Amino acid sequence: MTTATNHYDAIVVGSGISGGWAAKELTEKGLKVLLLERGRNIEHIKDYTNAFKEAWDYPHRDRPTEQKKQDYPVLKRDYPLNESTFGMWANEKENPYVEKKRFDWYRGYHMGGRSLLWGRQSYRLNEADFEANAKEGIAVDWPIRYADLAPWYDYVERFAGISGNRDGLDVLPDGQYLPAIDLNIVEKDVAARIKKAFGGSRHLIIGRTANITKPMPEQNRVNCQYRAKCWLGCPFGAYFSTQSSTLPVAMKTGNLTVRPYSIVTQVLYDKDKKRARGVEVIDSETNQTVEFTSKIIFLNASSFNSTWILMNSATDVWEGGLGSSSNALGRNVMDHHLNAGAWGEVEGYQDSYYSGRRPTGFYVPRFRNWGSDKRDYLRGFGYQGAASRENWRRDVAELSIGADLKAALTEPGRWTIGMGGFGEMLPHHDNRIFLDRTVKDKWGLPVLAMDVELKDNEIRMRKDMMNDAIEFFEQAGVKNVQGYNGDYGPGMGIHEMGTARMGRDPKTSVLNGNNQVWDAPNVFVTDGACMTSASCVNPSLTYMALTARAANFAVEALKKGEL
Repeated sequence: MTTATNHYDAIVVGSGISGGWAAKELTEKGLKVLLLERGRNIEHIKDYTNAFKEAWDYPHRDRPTEQKKQDYPVLKRDYPLNESTFGMWANEKENPYVEKKRFDWYRGYHMGGRSLLWGRQSYRLNEADFEANAKEGIAVDWPIRYADLAPWYDYVERFAGISGNRDGLDVLPDGQYLPAIDLNIVEKDVAARIKKAFGGSRHLIIGRTANITKPMPEQNRVNCQYRAKCWLGCPFGAYFSTQSSTLPVAMKTGNLTVRPYSIVTQVLYDKDKKRARGVEVIDSETNQTVEFTSKIIFLNASSFNSTWILMNSATDVWEGGLGSSSNALGRNVMDHHLNAGAWGEVEGYQDSYYSGRRPTGFYVPRFRNWGSDKRDYLRGFGYQGAASRENWRRDVAELSIGADLKAALTEPGRWTIGMGGFGEMLPHHDNRIFLDRTVKDKWGLPVLAMDVELKDNEIRMRKDMMNDAIEFFEQAGVKNVQGYNGDYGPGMGIHEMGTARMGRDPKTSVLNGNNQVWDAPNVFVTDGACMTSASCVNPSLTYMALTARAANFAVEALKKGEL
């Protein structure tokens, strides 16, 4: 073993959405920070190699070959397996995991992580989300409330650049927004009909998205160009990512050291001081083992990987790893269940089209179990969707080749509209991940085993997710409405949460109200692992706010000598 001589004020593990924020906040506050990323480096603009390609620029028109489907059986379950982003999603052969029950785990092992691949939908949890567990006797109570996080939501929204409308809805709190992207003409009419049909109890709004609609020259970011190629990397910096936003600011301070190809295998724990003293790293290229030391550690390796690190740490003190004294480590896995909703045809509007390709669609905020509404399940769901005109990809099999076909393809097709639900998954103690030491990855490290399933509450909710979407569209005059309640496996939402939850009691939670590990208060976890419940809205904005809040607390505690 070689021991690094370098010591840092802080180590941040993972460079995705929350890791980038941790690096930015800690360096700006004057700390010398080491940012560790297990995968390769990706440089902003220079390494977005497919950013200007079209489908016809790929050998197989951006579709996976049969060989690729055989080689990547998990990625092929959904959209991540394609040519344009191949290599951006983690290689499941090198990084296997065990499915006790089906779990679709899509990971981004590179600089920036999934901040380069995310859907960018950016919503706040509401006041009831933080109170629901306690009121309903579910899992444990959040140790914070909306008021604790509201100023941090303000802070991160202003920096990240979120476009949206202030809609004045309690269920979906307003934030600090750049001008909103427009609904198209069909969506505007459907929104008006829905408001009338349901007496103002249901709403269709433009999706709030981390795509800037005004330039942010202080970050060298240009407003959205309506290309809808976000997941190929944006050369304009129009959407928030580590590379476009937080990393440049952190680097500019002169306080940041970035080390890619660095797999953190454990937090090094001093059992006499009851503090972490650093981390152990395997260099993924050389297999050399190195130690780095620091005063504080932020684990932002993504929900399950942060928990993996904890499980593999301090096993000489706790068999289940650092943070396991609560018996909550690895428990309470949550995701957002999806692939249930409806679509239909919209008559008319043949003289109307739209300009560009929006980076967002519409959003329908939760209306079930809200206000006076009561269902036979707890919590609720929101919808994401869009209306559009069919393009050249529509079915033209009945047309002859030649001039007739060409003429048909120059005309836009009929208008259609569709939406799918994102449902809240309750935290269950027996939905868990754990280390399987009999299976190893490419570097000889134990892998995670997944033992997660939908429970009755989610299954009942899914019926409403379909039926309510059908009713929604029929009330709006949409024709030939068809509902669907399709295939879903936990993980498919790519919003994995829980496994190192925040709480009020070290006996039932891994983290306290400041995201500190109870058993090692100089270790902070601020990615999805910390979530006590899931809400039904996309969670990344909450990770940003929690990270900024925890970083502020950590620096103040360091100044006071408390860490």
